[in-house]
Amino acid sequence: MYRAQNNVLAPSLLAGDPAHLARSVREVETCGLDWLHIDIMDGHFVPNLTFGPATVAALRDPFSLFFDVHFMLDNPADYIKPFAEAGADLISIHVEPAYDHAKTLRGIRDLGCRNGIVLNPDTPAEAVEPFLQAVDLVLVMTVQPGFGGQSFREDVLPKLEQIDRWRKERKQHFRLEVDGGINVETAAACRRHGADTFVAGTAFFQAPDKPAFMHAIEDPRDPSPA
Repeated sequence: MYRAQNNVLAPSLLAGDPAHLARSVREVETCGLDWLHIDIMDGHFVPNLTFGPATVAALRDPFSLFFDVHFMLDNPADYIKPFAEAGADLISIHVEPAYDHAKTLRGIRDLGCRNGIVLNPDTPAEAVEPFLQAVDLVLVMTVQPGFGGQSFREDVLPKLEQIDRWRKERKQHFRLEVDGGINVETAAACRRHGADTFVAGTAFFQAPDKPAFMHAIEDPRDPSPA
């Protein structure tokens, strides 16, 4: 399900049990969540390897979750078709590598998927500004991508605020996602700066009370001061 308004929690498969991926996905679905975040890493753009299209296809048939597929690849255009055919619902691509970003974003939509643009913590918001009118999601990395379990970087918050300001000024409707070190406290800070979609890995799968964790992330009423 693609929610257009309310806050969304998207647990990251990267933090699931690598020996029992389907069990981890079932856990997300059993909790009543709609989204699953799937990180695709190539060992070049980031120093790690994760899942291929065959893994996504194997998880697609048993589950009805919205597959939020995040490419961390040097050459994403070469892989949009295999992952779209495998069952991705949204494919997001990084702005940092040199390739035809606009053409690749169009190609994702032509394959029937929603699209997104991603920027790393040290990449300025201006790098994605030219693409805001052409995307369904902007993902702001709140850690350096490649590995789970890193600490949240507070210096990304002004960048979130800037992208949200552009979205409001231009009456655009893309989702604003954050990924990296997301827990109850950091999600609240990101929400105050405009985020509405929250990727949580370790914090979700290790939460002792998952319903309470989910409510704290997804409930738009944030009692914390701005």
